[in-house]
Formats: sequence, structure tokens, C-alpha cells
Amino acid sequence: MNGAWRRGGPFAWCLLAAALFGASVPASKALLGSMRPLLLSGLLYVGAGLAVAPWALGTKSRRALRESMDRRNLWLLAGAVLFGGILGPVLLLTGLSMSNAGDVSLWLNLETVATAVLARVFFREHLTRSTWLAVAFILGGSFLLSPHAPGGGLGILLVALACVAWGLDNNLTAVIDRFSPAQVTFAKGLIAGTVNVALGLLAGDVSVEVPQVGAALLIGGLSYGASLILYVAGAQQLGATRSQLVFATAPVWGLVMSWAALGESIAPLQVLAAALMGLALYVWHREKHAHAHVHERMTHRHWHRHDDDHHDHAHDVSVPFGHSHEHTHEPMDHEHPHEPDLHHRHEH
Repeated sequence: MNGAWRRGGPFAWCLLAAALFGASVPASKALLGSMRPLLLSGLLYVGAGLAVAPWALGTKSRRALRESMDRRNLWLLAGAVLFGGILGPVLLLTGLSMSNAGDVSLWLNLETVATAVLARVFFREHLTRSTWLAVAFILGGSFLLSPHAPGGGLGILLVALACVAWGLDNNLTAVIDRFSPAQVTFAKGLIAGTVNVALGLLAGDVSVEVPQVGAALLIGGLSYGASLILYVAGAQQLGATRSQLVFATAPVWGLVMSWAALGESIAPLQVLAAALMGLALYVWHREKHAHAHVHERMTHRHWHRHDDDHHDHAHDVSVPFGHSHEHTHEPMDHEHPHEPDLHHRHEH
């Protein structure tokens, strides 16, 4: 049961994150008629920051942040803010302004491919043949899901560039071990959101009405704030590529919501592609990876439980549902099934 929960819990977090993010595409499409992509992207991330502020700025969180901050994690966070908070959403929304929401939703699966390639090339994440097969299914489904090029091809290019930016963000976020998911999300909202809102206003987008601003903040709070917290928590447990494979269901959620809310049609090829994505998740979820490995001494901070054979430090009170604080792992040599999470970035 515990083993199933350890995999199933983060799996469920990433799946819910995907549904919330998928909803952002048709919801944002409805707002693009009244504001430009730059301002909208900023408001979405400001909404995300506001939504998670109580958790990111709590007394305990602020104290832990001051005690555990280091240069490496600051650079990782800065990269996540730049690529994931500033560049990614602007590129996406600009592509969305040229295309229908269903097409853009479904092309977002290129983020999975970008995440996997970057994880292998730059972040030393071990990928098995099953994982690469799942990535291939996702890529094949992405091509089926968009039978024509939105925006004459420029829309696809912008969405693809957004996916590369978010692929970098995913890999950087997955190895952050000093900031909580709420703090990562708050930093994106505060910095990236403020930057893009300021740039949008400077560009002349100043005639937006209060209800539209409120709608953008609400969408950001749910689709970027709550979604990012759930995704970051899952990615730290599953690794960047595997968490992204679960998050790859976001385009399907976006397609269904585009059909239901905006009246866009769903083509038979899109249904076939959705089945390919489901097959990809099945292939990945059956993956088994276990071997003898050595853990060096490590001190870091992240969400964790105490039934995973890695967190055996003592607490005065029971923490059955997990928690986050700075802790130290002593050297250990053992064998068990594992993901490329924060504790298993060893060579193969």
C-alpha cells in the first residue's frame, strides 16, 4: 500500500495539475479579445502568486527560507522564473492569439518531448526504453492532434518555443531542493507576473476593465498557482520526465473544455491521438527500475514522507501525510525500485 501511495500520490497530483492547466487555454482564449498576450500572461502569474502567498509567506516558511537559501538554488529558481514564468506564457499566449484553443491545447504535448530531451542531455536524468517509447507515443499523438498548422505555421513555432522554455523550467524545478513548491510558484508570480504586467502596460494595453482583470487573476490562481504547486510536488517525487508524461494529459483536458465551453469541434484523429497518450501513460506507469545504488551524505529541503526508506530522522509528532523542512541524509547503500527524484540522480 505504501509503495502504491508513493507512486500514486504524486501521479494524482500531476494529473490534477494537468486538468487545471489544460483549462487555462480555453479560458485564456476567451480573454485574448480584450487584452494582449503580454499583459494577460503577467496577470495569470500575478494570480498564481496571490493564490499561494499564504503558504509561501507563512512564518515557518519565511524562517526556513532564510536558513536554507543557497547560491545554487537561487540560480535554479532564477532560471525557472525566466523560462517558465516570463518567456513560456508570453510565447504560448501569442501563439494562442493566432490559433484556436483546441489546436494549441494539443500541441502543448511537445513540452513532454522537450522535457525528456533536455533531461537526458543536460540534467543526467536516466531514461529507460519504456520511457522513450512513451515519449514517442506522445510525439506521435501531438502530430495527429493538430491536422493543420495554426497561424500559418507561426502559431506552432511559438507554441513549440513555449514548450522548450517550459521544458527547461520543468528540469530546473525538479532539482530545486531548498524552496517549497509554494515558494517557487510565488517567486514566479511576483517576479515574472510583475515584469510582464509592467511591459504590457508600457506597450499601451491600458484599457482593460476590472472584471477582465479579476477573471485573469482567478484563472492564474487555479491554472498556474494551484497547478504549479501540485506539479512541482509531483516532479520532486517522480523526476522531470515522468511527471511531465502525466502532465501531458493537459492538452486532452484543454481539448474537451474547448469543445464544451467554446464550441470547437473534435476531429476523429484527435480522439485517436488521445488514445495514444493514454497508452503512453500506461507504458510509463508499468516501468520498473531497481538496482543497487549508493547515496552520499546530503542536506536539503523538500516535501517528504517517512515511509519511503530514505527519511528516517525523528520527529516529536507524527507526520503521516508528509511535510517539508531541512533534513540530512546519512550515507546509505541499498536496492529498491525508484524514480529519478531528488535522491536518485546517480549514474547508470
